[in-house]
Amino acid sequence: MKTIKGPGIFLSQFIGGHPPFNTLDGLAGWAASLGYKALQIPCNHPHIFDLEKAATCQSYCDDIRETLAKHGLTISELSTHLEGQLVAVHPAYDLAFDGFAPETVRGNPPARQAWATQALKHAAAASQKLGLKAHATFSGSLAWPYFYPWPPHNQVLLDEAFDELASRWLPVLDCFDQHGVDVCFEIHPGEDLHDGATFERFLARVDNHPRCNILFDPSHLRLQHMDYLAFIDRYHDRIKAFHVKDAEFTASGHTGVYGGYQNWADRAGRFRSPGDGDIDFKGIFSKLSQYDYDGWAVLEWECCLKDAETGAREGSEFIRQNIIPVADRAFDEFAAGTNDRANARRMLGLGEIAND
Repeated sequence: MKTIKGPGIFLSQFIGGHPPFNTLDGLAGWAASLGYKALQIPCNHPHIFDLEKAATCQSYCDDIRETLAKHGLTISELSTHLEGQLVAVHPAYDLAFDGFAPETVRGNPPARQAWATQALKHAAAASQKLGLKAHATFSGSLAWPYFYPWPPHNQVLLDEAFDELASRWLPVLDCFDQHGVDVCFEIHPGEDLHDGATFERFLARVDNHPRCNILFDPSHLRLQHMDYLAFIDRYHDRIKAFHVKDAEFTASGHTGVYGGYQNWADRAGRFRSPGDGDIDFKGIFSKLSQYDYDGWAVLEWECCLKDAETGAREGSEFIRQNIIPVADRAFDEFAAGTNDRANARRMLGLGEIAND
């Protein structure tokens, strides 16, 4: 077994316009002061991390690593959640997601998709130059407006959507394979890959691509009323990244899992800071350790009640307390007998081994 690495922190919710949150060096110093050991860096803030430069310039990547090393930090993964979203956008969401793209391609879905695809390929090259093995992203979505079977289930529509999604991602997966990096899709409502069934549907269409993997975030499974521990049992071979994010669901006579178009604080299911929700993180860390997950445990702070900096400070210690330093030998090894075949036969009363 292997010991999970951590704590790490996803920077997206903390980047801001004032020090220390407006530079990578400032963010690194702040995160290190809270006890973090790694940063998950989003690729949509060029003043923090210039993705295109990182994809083409080894010295820039070396400088990034040196900046973090001064604070005792490393990079857990790069993130292209917003760019991945733009690989596949249903027309109903064109305006809502257009702001994720540069102004030069807004209002032009084919150009926006091409830009997003190229950004993912840059992320593959940058990850390799940075010595990373995993990458965090979203799948995008073409079928999501039809997630509820009304109008009634349309198999042809779903087949077309997943065929198209796979055709858009296959060249990206191949690019990541060339760079030796796993693509970790966050299983997330709003994405076509939002549970195990949809991941399997997609995986089959990309021919079980070895780089098609999972970012495990139990909060999104909890709010779908999924068994997130059984999910680890089923998909552990494909889990290559991990967000530590808590959630809670309180049954209500007023609203349900879809939230009633309400703000997060008023929903029956809502995100919380680690330890404030109802997710069994001891079970999660135990399962991941059992299955030799050797990646990072990364805080993604999203809470409808708690202050962000408080959540970050508490999250570091929460992850540290849940990481299991795995044993290098069995606890009952001291009482073990010899393991040779002749002794085993004697213990079973089977007599000596016959000579050939």
